[in-house]
Amino acid sequence: MGNLKLAAGSDFPVLDVAKLGGGQMQLGKPAGGFPWQMVVVYRGKHCPLCTKYLRALNALLPRYHKEGVFVVAVSADSADKALQHMREVNPDFPVGFDLAIPQMQQLGLYISNPRSPQETDRPFAEPGIFVVNEAGRLQIVDISNAPFARPDLQTLLMGIEFIRNPENNYPIRGTY
Repeated sequence: MGNLKLAAGSDFPVLDVAKLGGGQMQLGKPAGGFPWQMVVVYRGKHCPLCTKYLRALNALLPRYHKEGVFVVAVSADSADKALQHMREVNPDFPVGFDLAIPQMQQLGLYISNPRSPQETDRPFAEPGIFVVNEAGRLQIVDISNAPFARPDLQTLLMGIEFIRNPENNYPIRGTY
């Protein structure tokens, strides 16, 4: 019934998605000289909680960057919907769109059907966060089946700061 979930500590699958503003971006591959990448999967334009979450992420972006984490967001929205939505968010991070169902399944995301054509026009991914370390391995994973259950971005950042401090010698958790 459900999809296989990505194992903590496993190699993160590098996926190509279309990037808002043109071209492609790679999920799972840090860019801009950053050693880590955080992939934030959001539900889409139809989700007011996503708008709020992405705005909060944008406000914390300088601190994520300071910690060496390149942040990207992605949804299954069409280019048009993603563009309209990002006018409300005005993010300083790259945004991908048209995340395909096989890609969602590869990431182990929960997938929902729209409740109505007014909500959205295609199946979409429920929220997920994937923090990929410099070795390309999944350091932190959070997958939810509902928009109401997502990690607090401030707490997540504090955790990343702790993990990235070499003095703490903190391993990838959940690998038993």
